[in-house]
Amino acid sequence: MLRSILRSAATAAKSHPTTGDIRIQAAISASSKVSSSRTFATSTHPKKPNFRPDIKHENAAAGAKAAETLNKDLRARFLKEDEKDKSLDIGPDGRSLFTSAASISELTKKDTCTYMKFRREELDRVLPEGLPVGMLKEFGDSMRDALLIRQSFLDLRDNFRMVVDPTLQSNTKGLKARKQVVLDGPVSSGKSIALAMLVNWARDEGWLVLYVPKGREWTHGGFFYKNPKTGLWDTPVQAANVLQDFLKYNKDHLQKIPCKIFEPIPLGEGAGVGWMKGADVVQIPEDYTLLDLVQIGLNSTHAAVGVLVRLREELSLVKDVPVLIAVDQYNSWFTFSEYEEPVTVRSCRPIHARELATVNAFRSMIHDNMMVGAFSHSTAVGKLRKDLPDVPADARVNFPRYSVDEAASVCHYYLRQRLIQREAFTEQSWKKIYYLSNGNGSEMRWLVPFMR
Repeated sequence: MLRSILRSAATAAKSHPTTGDIRIQAAISASSKVSSSRTFATSTHPKKPNFRPDIKHENAAAGAKAAETLNKDLRARFLKEDEKDKSLDIGPDGRSLFTSAASISELTKKDTCTYMKFRREELDRVLPEGLPVGMLKEFGDSMRDALLIRQSFLDLRDNFRMVVDPTLQSNTKGLKARKQVVLDGPVSSGKSIALAMLVNWARDEGWLVLYVPKGREWTHGGFFYKNPKTGLWDTPVQAANVLQDFLKYNKDHLQKIPCKIFEPIPLGEGAGVGWMKGADVVQIPEDYTLLDLVQIGLNSTHAAVGVLVRLREELSLVKDVPVLIAVDQYNSWFTFSEYEEPVTVRSCRPIHARELATVNAFRSMIHDNMMVGAFSHSTAVGKLRKDLPDVPADARVNFPRYSVDEAASVCHYYLRQRLIQREAFTEQSWKKIYYLSNGNGSEMRWLVPFMR
C-alpha cells in the first residue's frame, strides 16, 4: 500500500513539476554537461594499473624453482656416487674422457678432445682478476670444474712457447711464431676461455702477465677528465682498478724488477677531487722497483693514469722474464666509449676509445712485445673492418667453434655429467644438436637436456 502511494506521488511530480523542481533539474542538467565534458577530456588517460601480485603465478614460479633446486640436489648426489664408477669416464670410440696431464704445459696433441679437471681454488689464485663468464657458466651447468682441450688452444699456446724458445720452431712445418695475436671468430666459440687458459699456462711458466678480462670497462663508467698536458682523456678510477688487479698475482715479480725510466710522472685530475695543489709531477727515485711504481698509482688518484701509462713503457723494457699482455673484449678499444664531450649547449661529441690515455697506451700492437687480444661479440661492439689500426695485418686468427670430433666429446661429457638422459643418447641425436647449433658451445649446452 505504501509503495503504491509513493509511486503515484512520484508520477505526479514528474507530470506537474514545480518551479523549484524545474530549477533543480536545470542545475542538474548543467552540471551533467560540465561533468560529461570533463569526462570526455580526461577519458584518454589510462586506468591505474593493478599492482596487486598474482598469487597464482607466484606460487607456480615458487613451485618450479623448488623443483629445479630439488632436481639439482638429486643430480649432485648422483654425480657424487658416479665418481666411484670409472667405467663412466668413457668418451667417443672408447677413449678416456679425461686427460691424465697434470698441468697445461704437459698437454699434447694426444690430449685434444679430452677434458682437463681444475680446482676452483687454484683457478682463483692464478686468475685473481676474475674468470670468464663462459667458463663459470660451463662449470655451473656441468657441475664440474673441467674444460675441453682443443687443438686451437694448443696452437695458441705453442705459438707463444716458440716466441720464447725459437729452437722449438725447427719441429714445426714452417710455421712462424707471432708475437701479436688477435683472436677473432663467431660468438660462443671459446675465445675468452682460451685466453684465460693461456694466462693460466703463462703464469705457471713464471711469466709476468698483465691480464685484462674486461677491456670494455676501460671505456665505460667512472670519472673522465681531459688532460690539457696530453690532450687525452684521463680515467683515474679504471686506472686504479687495473693497477690493483695487476698487483694481485704479480707482486713477487714486481718487487724484483727495477725501474728503468726515471723521468717524473705528470699528475692529472683526481677522481672527484680535482687537481692536486702545489704539485704537478711525482718523482721516481733510482732505487724504485715496479712494485713501488704501482704503489704510487694506488696511493694517489692523481697519479693513477700516469703510473699506468708509465707501467706500459716499463713492461716493454723487461728482459729478465717473459712479459705477456692479454686483453679480453679487445674490440671495444676500436669503437666509441661511453663518454661524451660537450660541444655546444645542446650537443655533445662521442669520445673514441683511442682518445683515452690508458687505451691509447695499451691498444697498439706495433711493437716487439708479446700481446694477445680476444674479440668479444657479446659486448655489442659490431663488426670491425679487417685491417685494424695499430694491429699487424697477419695478427688476426680465426678461432673456430666446435668441430664434429669436439662436439662428440662434449656430448659424451654432458652425458657423464647427467645433463643428458642415458636412454635418449644416440649418435644421431647429438649430431642433430650439433648441426642445429652450428657448433655453438653455449647453445649445445642449453639444448642437450632436451634430448629425447
